[in-house]
Amino acid sequence: MSLILKCHPGIGSKVTGEALVANDNFSARYDLDRIKGIFSRPQHALAGQSYVDKILVLNTAKGGVATAWMLYEMASRNMAPRALVLNSANTIIAQGAALAELPLCDRFEDGDITRLIKTGDQLTVDPDGGVVSVGCL
Repeated sequence: MSLILKCHPGIGSKVTGEALVANDNFSARYDLDRIKGIFSRPQHALAGQSYVDKILVLNTAKGGVATAWMLYEMASRNMAPRALVLNSANTIIAQGAALAELPLCDRFEDGDITRLIKTGDQLTVDPDGGVVSVGCL
């Protein structure tokens, strides 16, 4: 069974992959160890888990300008998430996603995506189409 979630048109190319989900906020600067490829802030719901090559599904972006260069730096070393799917993004994370060529979608019509998508779900993220398909590859 598949679920189609509509969102605001996003940034980046269409991508498929496995979801890593938490009802927590996201800062590339303060939540991630960009060398080890894991969530490193002990208080984060995903602490200790690898974000590399996962589609991160989180509540909202937080933090400042360091997020932009960190996303780019991680992408340049193939240590980045596959995509970011957020309930809400800010201009800084949008800038970082664009710089890193990292797909980003936010502002979903169907409700809180951290409740609609589960860790391990297979997703297709289509930023141009403004949709995320759950269970569709």
